[in-house]
Amino acid sequence: MAKPLDAIELRHLRYFVAAAEHGSFRKAGTALERSPAAVSRCIADLEDEIGASLFHRHTWGVSLTYAGERFLRRARKAIRVIGEGATDVGSVGRSENGRVRIGIYSSIASGFLAELLRAYGERHGRVRIELIDGNPDEHVAAIRQLSLDVAFITGTRDWPDCERTPLWSERIFAVLPDHHRLARHSELTWRDLIVEPFVVTEAAPGQEIHDHLVRELAELGLHPQIQVQSVGRDNLLPLVAIGRELTLVSEAMTVARFPGVTYRPILGEVLPFSAVWSARNDNPAFRRFLSMAKAMAVSQVSSTIERSAEP
Repeated sequence: MAKPLDAIELRHLRYFVAAAEHGSFRKAGTALERSPAAVSRCIADLEDEIGASLFHRHTWGVSLTYAGERFLRRARKAIRVIGEGATDVGSVGRSENGRVRIGIYSSIASGFLAELLRAYGERHGRVRIELIDGNPDEHVAAIRQLSLDVAFITGTRDWPDCERTPLWSERIFAVLPDHHRLARHSELTWRDLIVEPFVVTEAAPGQEIHDHLVRELAELGLHPQIQVQSVGRDNLLPLVAIGRELTLVSEAMTVARFPGVTYRPILGEVLPFSAVWSARNDNPAFRRFLSMAKAMAVSQVSSTIERSAEP
């Protein structure tokens, strides 16, 4: 039974390949910046470990034995595989490659999240971005299991076993049919909407919109009429266009133009968004993504302050 070759190191393979290519321990030593004696000693150790002679020694240099010729092909392959592996791991460590899995609520059509994804893609184009729709509870559960890197969630709630940082805010808009009586207003209040029927999607973020409507209108003494439809967001707005019901969207969604619908902001209604992640997540591509998100948030706040200070 052959013994395991535990003592073979990468330097043994490199010295062996160099000697084979140069036909001389002296020339190999020059290429490797090592003494001929160090090369000879290293190859002798390799031959002892393998249990076979790899070179014929001559006065003019060295030539491969039959065993050496067979071993050369494998040694080159081993060096190449190790080098490729090191390059790949190094790229992941520098976030040049890798993957970031993101749970979303807001539209990526415009706004902070769209700008963040665009900027990260320009800087780290080889990192794969995966976007996952879902409700906050699903996203947070996935974050705790490290099957999701980060989620952008509305509100300011702190989630157990998770980190959170506020990033941006979006205004809330009512979506109306073009012919609706409220479409002539430039902005609306909750009192304007108190008797209106609403429609929401069964998928995320339908439940959050439903809960928000109930909370806001209940303060005015009314339980709203809300119809739940089993459609995605893309088909929800056409439903508004052909019906009487209204719905709500965040500001980023308003760049999407659907025939027959109008967007009107609700006075004073702002929806804060936070990034939520696990402190145990050591994905370097995600860490770069989070750093960029925080830097963008600080930059936008600074720009807003500067504009407000202008005469």
